[in-house]
Amino acid sequence: MICLGIESTAHTFGVGVSELSPNREFRILSDEKDVYKAPEGSGIHPREAARHHVDVCSEVINRALEKAGTKASELDFIAYSAGPGLGPCLRVGAVAARSLSTYFDRELVAVNHAIGHIELGKYLAHMNDPLVLLISGGHTAIAANSDDGWRVYGETLDLTLGQLLDQLGRYFGLSSPAGAKIESLGLGFKYENGNMPFLPYSIKGNDVSYSGLLSAAKDAVSNGQTKEAVSFSVQETAFSILTEATERALSFTEKCELLVTGGVAANQRLASMLKTMCESRDVRLGVIPRQFAGDCGTQIAAAGFLFRVNGYQVKAKEAFVRQSWRIDRVQLGASRAPIPGVIAS
Repeated sequence: MICLGIESTAHTFGVGVSELSPNREFRILSDEKDVYKAPEGSGIHPREAARHHVDVCSEVINRALEKAGTKASELDFIAYSAGPGLGPCLRVGAVAARSLSTYFDRELVAVNHAIGHIELGKYLAHMNDPLVLLISGGHTAIAANSDDGWRVYGETLDLTLGQLLDQLGRYFGLSSPAGAKIESLGLGFKYENGNMPFLPYSIKGNDVSYSGLLSAAKDAVSNGQTKEAVSFSVQETAFSILTEATERALSFTEKCELLVTGGVAANQRLASMLKTMCESRDVRLGVIPRQFAGDCGTQIAAAGFLFRVNGYQVKAKEAFVRQSWRIDRVQLGASRAPIPGVIAS
């Protein structure tokens, strides 16, 4: 079974072609993308990102099909990210998927973007039922599979981890996404004798909070601390908070596997903290490969197989988008039908 997945929730227009064999062997045939670059010091403007997606969508789709060695008429179905995400960007992907579905008479499947991160991570890390730490610009959540979907055991109460790093980056004059640049700045700081600025550590049960941390980090820069020192301290504090919350969820759920997925999963310092924690609990740690940590079409194709068997096929003219679509509102029991959002036009 071959699926073409289209990702367009934010800054990335991605297309992936993947194959799932009858014995559930997952194979990536191609993964192509083009990323909208925001001006320095600014975040993602939904309208400008959507214009970018319109400009590049045909080229990226053709590139993905060519690299996969597959014709559109040979696909079994097409999956697209229906949400959550930025409305204008979501609509571009939905319309592109709808057009392909109509022209080539292929099934169309609506996919939850966050579960795309999870399903691809499970395939690549060879995990079946892990506790999941989903961390990206749009998500910071600790979740596990339940009988008919996903249960969230902890999440951010304000900013996501990705937003924390992006907003700090914009304060430094960098463009979004800024996570890799903040990581690089932090590596340029040599910690010794407590010389880093100390920032607020806020955790409430299994939930985390980062807005106060961001404000304190900005104040530290205003008071003369270097960008390198503040970047180091922000990461050490934010990652420690998240590691503590994750360890609590592991204890509560008694899971023996932890999957880390999403764009921020590429951060090596965070992976190091989680590795130390998992080793102390005899928990197997799986981190999605850096190449697939960020948004990509392959994650939508990976989730497409799951959503297809759970009744999320939609008629092309009824292709919908939902800017807000929590993973614990996605029902994956047998014969579950999707709750539609706004019809893409």
